[in-house]
Amino acid sequence: MSVKRKPAQSKLWAGRFRGKTDPQVETFTSSLAIDRRLYRHDIAGSIAHCRTLERTGVLTRREADKLVAGLKQVEKEIAGGRFRFTPAHEDIHMAHTGRSRNDQVALDLRLYLRDAVNDLLAGLRRFQESLVALARRELSVVMPGYTHLQRAQPVLFAHHLLAYVEMAERDKGRLRDALRRINVMPLGSGALAGTNFPLDREYTARLLGFPVVSQNSLDAVSDRDFVVETLAALALVMAHASRFAEELVLWSSQEFGFVELPDARADRRAHPPRGGQTGRRAQAGGEGDRRRAVPVHSGA
Repeated sequence: MSVKRKPAQSKLWAGRFRGKTDPQVETFTSSLAIDRRLYRHDIAGSIAHCRTLERTGVLTRREADKLVAGLKQVEKEIAGGRFRFTPAHEDIHMAHTGRSRNDQVALDLRLYLRDAVNDLLAGLRRFQESLVALARRELSVVMPGYTHLQRAQPVLFAHHLLAYVEMAERDKGRLRDALRRINVMPLGSGALAGTNFPLDREYTARLLGFPVVSQNSLDAVSDRDFVVETLAALALVMAHASRFAEELVLWSSQEFGFVELPDARADRRAHPPRGGQTGRRAQAGGEGDRRRAVPVHSGA
């Protein structure tokens, strides 16, 4: 009597599947081209989960150390461009004991956004400091204030610059507010109904720098409100950046002639007549236009 053996599968979810996945299906369903940027956050979450499993007694110290060392090696290989991704990997996530891809993806996204928002907050702060420094240096400079591109009232150049400091401050406030809801640890929620292992979620949260853990597993794995919130805040950041770029395009034109930037900060891509500097500022304005639905014109 012969026994039917299921062919070896490279996928962890193979289960009842007997045949190999069609390569075209693998390519179509793979998200690696996008989510591979989450590798550092995915590995950080996996290391914290290993340590939590060790604390619970599911893993021995030796087993946990071996897994953590392997994860750190993978991180080095990816960072160094030596790790070979294939469509068969499907995505950057690889769940294991006491964890689902659902809560793993939710965690990775929160870790990624938290870092991105903190980086942007630091960048906005530097932008404000630069504007304040320039405003102090040019405190005596007077320029015409415009309404509908018609000269209206004289204003200080410094006053005009400081308007963007206020915009950036509101941007920072919205991002900080979004950060409160980003900074919630969902791991331990499993696929949707938690896990059978007695995981110390507060311990995992401390390892990953989260101040609180999620309170409902169904909500934790499905919640993307924090992403929409962040995108809304970023749309306004880009609207302000676009407005500033449009101001510089006008100010550096021959018609206005208010400012001139160093060549290192401009290019001739826009081909203005008889020279000029518009390229990089026009680009910034274009980026803003692609990220919002309605045009925001210069404050001039």
